[in-house]
Amino acid sequence: MTQSNTRTVFFISDGTGITAETLGHSLLAQFPESRFRQVRLPFVDNLDKAIDCATQIREAAESDGVRPIVFNTLVNPDSVDVIRKSNALFLDLFEKFIVPLESELGQRSTHAVGRFHGIADSLEYKKRIEAINFTLAHDDGISNTELAEADVILVGVSRSGKTPTSLYLAMQFGVKAANYPLIPEDFERNKMPGELHKYRAKLFGLTILPERLAQIRQERRPNSRYASLENCRYEIDAAQRLMRREGIKWLESTTKSIEEISATILQDVHLNRKHVF
Repeated sequence: MTQSNTRTVFFISDGTGITAETLGHSLLAQFPESRFRQVRLPFVDNLDKAIDCATQIREAAESDGVRPIVFNTLVNPDSVDVIRKSNALFLDLFEKFIVPLESELGQRSTHAVGRFHGIADSLEYKKRIEAINFTLAHDDGISNTELAEADVILVGVSRSGKTPTSLYLAMQFGVKAANYPLIPEDFERNKMPGELHKYRAKLFGLTILPERLAQIRQERRPNSRYASLENCRYEIDAAQRLMRREGIKWLESTTKSIEEISATILQDVHLNRKHVF
């Protein structure tokens, strides 16, 4: 058995695995000198599936020459026991929190598989679906209708990150996010497009370094004026001047993740919400 430079990491859950993967990624990011092969194993909702997971873990240990890391959010004790006995560093994300919560709340956890799935029937879940539909209908200035319902309206030059940020806000936080591109005609008029003047308090701008913007646009429309560095510099400078004149808060997105951008928007536009389920 030879030791590999890459260690396999498993994210195991009786649901989608997103919770385990999100927290696992945050923790692994603290070790940039290590290399990881990441495997998500969702919907492990019976003992047979847990046994199959344990087999995959042992095979990875044999192949890598080093024991894998397992981030686990299974709640069934028999399934947890099977995974725990495999040759891995076993990190039970629920175990760390369930016991203190039981003590604080004075009640036992249900330890029910897929318990969080009940959120699909909750008001909060329905709000997220409504927000996603709203955001898709108001992407890239498609529609001016019902803008009064928007929680935030993102503005910025084309390819500055408005659409992915809008969708992330909708999917994760139930925020109704519209977005509008700033184009040369807006710069010539030195005014915000369309009906946006009525909703200035909801506007938030995204900008980006010209070099990065040119790189992104080259992938979409290579060797065009749209993608030229000169044009990117002009558009970004004009957009920033317009946003500054209109008193719109804006964020430079080049080196920031969608999560960081969204957190800033939630704070600056006062959209932080309490979720009840």
